[in-house]
Amino acid sequence: MPEHTRERLDSFWELVDEFLNAILFVTIGLEVLVFEWSPASLFAGVVAIPVVLLSRWMAVGLPLSLIRRWRSVSPHAVKVLTWAGLRGGISVALALTLPVGPARDLLVTATYAVVCFSILVQGLTLAPLLRRLYPALEAPE
Repeated sequence: MPEHTRERLDSFWELVDEFLNAILFVTIGLEVLVFEWSPASLFAGVVAIPVVLLSRWMAVGLPLSLIRRWRSVSPHAVKVLTWAGLRGGISVALALTLPVGPARDLLVTATYAVVCFSILVQGLTLAPLLRRLYPALEAPE
């Protein structure tokens, strides 16, 4: 395949990706407007955040502990990979596909809470965490 054809094909799929992401986030935004927030579902969301972080820590830490037998791994790799495990639109889209019922509302709210925490807290603090853990990688000014 010629290089210009490959570039145009890549551009096309990038455009399709952006379009589908836009549709996904508009749908998610519309769902927030009609969603009923209850104290129980908000509590479930607050409880879900550490559960998700702990799950991510185990999912990253166990394989890396095995890999360390054969390869060297950064001493802070588990911390960084745990904190950098951002959740987003796909999680909410999957929760929205659940059948209507009381459990769905609880799961959708918890998912929204985890995604908001992930984007706002984890996303905004990842760079400072990396600067703190890896000061030698700081770009010279």
